[in-house]
Amino acid sequence: MSYDDAITALSSNALKLVKDDYVIGLGSGRAATALVKSLGKLIKLKNYNIKGVPTSLQIKLIAEKVGIPLIEVDQIKHIDIVFDGADQIDSQKFVIKGGGGALLRENILFSIAKKVVVMADNTKFVKNFTRTVPVEIHPLARNSVTNSIKKLGGKAKLRSLDRGYPFFTENGNIILDCDFGTIKNPKSLTQKIKGTTGVLESGIFIRKPDVIYRAKTGGKFDVL
Repeated sequence: MSYDDAITALSSNALKLVKDDYVIGLGSGRAATALVKSLGKLIKLKNYNIKGVPTSLQIKLIAEKVGIPLIEVDQIKHIDIVFDGADQIDSQKFVIKGGGGALLRENILFSIAKKVVVMADNTKFVKNFTRTVPVEIHPLARNSVTNSIKKLGGKAKLRSLDRGYPFFTENGNIILDCDFGTIKNPKSLTQKIKGTTGVLESGIFIRKPDVIYRAKTGGKFDVL
């Protein structure tokens, strides 16, 4: 049994946190996809009146397919619970997100959610962050932000598609993937990144998850 088996199992377990009339934030990626499919089945089984708030077109299409009624984030005052994945989770329980490019929308949902649930496989858990930090910026700020990242001790690389074209987010922005080596103080770093003119969002999220599911091999998982 693989991590996928464990993610399927934990997504079903995570739905125990869902109640009727909830507004639910739907994150992006593999774990969130599994949960959305399970949520669609739950709604039909219990006839729940639930609304989902998608963070990306990818998850929106899946949610529509399984019959989850959707609403945009600017139409609500709060979100009861957000389910999302992570690219890395450190020992302080900070998360790095944005590998798929939806970090701005995901962080907005995190900020207004009553509860945040993050689901990830065991390979995503580290003592200190070691992967690049996605930073969503306005296209006009590419050079200025690149220079600012350098002053912070990082090396910024413009995210591109396979053919070399720049990757554009669903918000019409670009992403710099920034290498800071080993990150021991993620909160301080992300505050400095976000204080840079032209930066719209950092992939290091200050809001820590309330619940973390860790998928393990053998189809098993932990709740942290």
